[in-house]
Amino acid sequence: MDRRQQKTRLAIYDALTKLLTKRRFEDITVQEIIDEANIGRSTFYSHFETKDQLLEEMCNEMFSHVFSDSLMPEGSHDFSGNHADIRALLEHILWHISDHKDNIGSIMYGESEKLFTRYFSEYLEKTFGELISHMDIDVSEEFKKQFVIGSFISTVKWWIATGLKQSPSEIINDYITCLLGSKAG
Repeated sequence: MDRRQQKTRLAIYDALTKLLTKRRFEDITVQEIIDEANIGRSTFYSHFETKDQLLEEMCNEMFSHVFSDSLMPEGSHDFSGNHADIRALLEHILWHISDHKDNIGSIMYGESEKLFTRYFSEYLEKTFGELISHMDIDVSEEFKKQFVIGSFISTVKWWIATGLKQSPSEIINDYITCLLGSKAG
């Protein structure tokens, strides 16, 4: 993608992000995104077929960053040296959610929730693989996977709904403690 295309794509992302601070995802129209980004209709559709695809691409970019093997320090957090540690990876996810709480909050509680949750689940499935394989309980791997991913997504939704009062580190410690049944250290 050339610089002009990248700049246009960023303008579209920024437009949706700005609109999400005011309205829920399902209430935003493609025309409003186009107007906010100050682009033409054909330009929007040359990048995205639908606003759902736009949301998918935004989620994929966020998740691919969080789950990347080469992380750089960021303003609110630095996990550049901890990408293999499950606890650090989960905390990194929560820092991104915290940094984008208004956008994530409006996405997590509307019609777009299923879409976001599906993308989130796909990335979490890769992340939780090692943790699930080390759980010494007599249930199927499929059930463990569903339980761990579902409980993490529910924890994130609860954390957002309660105003992100606990730090990402506190949430991850509590989550892992509940999940593994012993004090997380």
